[in-house]
Amino acid sequence: MRRFLVAAGVAVAITAAGCGSTTANNTPALDKVKLSAAEVLQQTAQKAEKVTSYTADIAMDMASPTGDSGNIQGSMRAQTSPKLAMDMTLDKISSGGQDIPGGMRMILNGDVAYLKMDMLKQLMGGDKAWIKLDLKKLGAQSGLNMDELLGQANQMDMRTNIAMLTASKDVKQVGSEKVGGVDTTHFAGSYPLDAALKQLPAKTQEQLKGQLKGMKDMKFDVWIDGEGLPRKMVIKSDAGGQGTVDITMTFKSFNEKLEITAPPASQIAEMPTNVPLG
Repeated sequence: MRRFLVAAGVAVAITAAGCGSTTANNTPALDKVKLSAAEVLQQTAQKAEKVTSYTADIAMDMASPTGDSGNIQGSMRAQTSPKLAMDMTLDKISSGGQDIPGGMRMILNGDVAYLKMDMLKQLMGGDKAWIKLDLKKLGAQSGLNMDELLGQANQMDMRTNIAMLTASKDVKQVGSEKVGGVDTTHFAGSYPLDAALKQLPAKTQEQLKGQLKGMKDMKFDVWIDGEGLPRKMVIKSDAGGQGTVDITMTFKSFNEKLEITAPPASQIAEMPTNVPLG
């Protein structure tokens, strides 16, 4: 479990920081132009490509065929401009009925990640609250398959998920609802995985193929506001006899200036090369 949580945390951080919110462009607001459900998704995907920053609440529920389950709940602040950075706090992490005391927090600045996790601190010893991870060296030193981890993380990427929704042939408008006090239109549908992957860059396709092996149709719900921004997104996947994963992201703000800085140097320890992350 220790190896999984540290590795997964790094992976989520790397890709989540590549997400972000959308900036205004010349696309008309949804409340002023009548668009089909498919056209709405296309517009939202275009806006998602103009990401600068966002804040969101995140949740992931996992279940295996044997009855084991896991849950992750937390929040993130992510930006791509003026530089790649992310601050993610996972308040609750549980796996197989076991809670991880203290949860986890991770700050990403460029190619360096800082991890704060009570279990890892106890494993390493010492009195530093934060562990520094050089992502360029991590794969070689620990034996981690970084492409595989990035594939896991891409499953939580806003831009990746919105782009994949555009492969849906059955998306329909469900109704109008408020999300976080904002008026939204609720859409629901499904998409074949093979077609959805073709909406992504080649490198992302390769990263995701291994992680999504065995999955076919994916079900989704997405709540989009009058400016074409996603306010909430739920992706439900079923890998047949391999289990299920439900991911929920609720977006709270877009394009705000975020102050994401590294922890104080006095509280940072280097990750020893002998810690078993691989």
